[in-house]
Amino acid sequence: MRPERFQDWLIDTVKNTPGVSRVQSCAEAGEAKVPFGVVLTRGDREERWQITHQLADGEKHEHEEQPVSDTPFSAPAPGPDDAADVWLAGAIGAAECPEIARVERWATRPEGSSQTGLTVFHHNNSRNFLRPL
Repeated sequence: MRPERFQDWLIDTVKNTPGVSRVQSCAEAGEAKVPFGVVLTRGDREERWQITHQLADGEKHEHEEQPVSDTPFSAPAPGPDDAADVWLAGAIGAAECPEIARVERWATRPEGSSQTGLTVFHHNNSRNFLRPL
């Protein structure tokens, strides 16, 4: 899922998740330094996430996107007190999008990571990366 379409899907997904009072693109929020991203408010916290993308092997930007549907990644709905990355992974998983194969929280990688963020793996072998701003 290319970043523009993923951003639109994520905004629709997050706005339907309990506890969210506002969600918009980074551009709508005045965040000019990133082309794709979302700004969401849950509780009294504002969270800003940049979206970047890796094409599937052999895919080119000038090619039309080729979505692939299969068994969707699933996760329990997020709780209001979950950490930002846990919450976002839960919101994505609760939506059960058939294009999403799995979501990896960087903090839970076997090799570990000092960074917070997510990798969203798609069935067409492309990836989206979400990192907090």
